[in-house]
Amino acid sequence: QVYLVESGGGLVETGGSLRLSCTVSGLLFGETTMGWFRQAPGKFRLGISCITPKGAVIGYADSVKGRFTISRDNTNNTLYLQMNNLKPEDTAMYYCARDTFLRAGCFLVQNRYGFWGQGTQVTVSS
Repeated sequence: QVYLVESGGGLVETGGSLRLSCTVSGLLFGETTMGWFRQAPGKFRLGISCITPKGAVIGYADSVKGRFTISRDNTNNTLYLQMNNLKPEDTAMYYCARDTFLRAGCFLVQNRYGFWGQGTQVTVSS
């Protein structure tokens, strides 16, 4: 069984930073692409970043490029999202997710990801 648990969300002022973590249980973390998604109130969930198993390929949505950094620690089965220069429009529930397939590429397409965490709330005040 695969479990994903996000942490690190909270309330921050515009321009501030947060670091999200996602701890993944189960086997084969180091063989799977991981992603971060977010869902703002009343909006669809959108992909914001992904990283291939060894970190060779990383992708970002245009909305976060240059401000957010995804990384992973395969030794400790943990995925990270460093978020800098946060803006009110970054307010959302943030989810980590694991690609269904092993050794996949980096795609911000929700239906590729078969395992999801429960989410962590990020609120950016103006």
